[in-house]
Formats: sequence, C-alpha cells, structure tokens
Amino acid sequence: MIELTVEKMKCGGCSANVERAVKAQDPTAQVQIDLALKLVQVESTLPTASLAKIISDAGYPAHVKA
Repeated sequence: MIELTVEKMKCGGCSANVERAVKAQDPTAQVQIDLALKLVQVESTLPTASLAKIISDAGYPAHVKA
C-alpha cells in the first residue's frame, strides 16, 4: 500500500479526479481517499514515483507520506 499526501484535495470532486487519474493508468488499482487527512492510499503495480506524478499532473501535488 502506497500512501501519498495530496494537499490541494478539498472535496469529493477532487478525490474523484484523483481516483480517476490513477485508474486511467492502472484500471486494477485500489484507491482509498481520506479527505480530512488529505491522504490517498493506493494498491497498484505502478511505481510510487509514477503514482505521485500521475496525481500531481492531474492538478493535485502529491508527495509520498513519510
């Protein structure tokens, strides 16, 4: 499970866009989003750096949770 912090994610529409962006690259990805914590958890075969880039490129700067 990869955990990413996504600061600009503020609403259900934002979380849907993030999930859509990830699933466009990996349709089998499992995506869980906690808006209150601005946390995205992804189970995917894609590398962590790729997931962060995909979400960032969708307009939501993502950082791997330390």
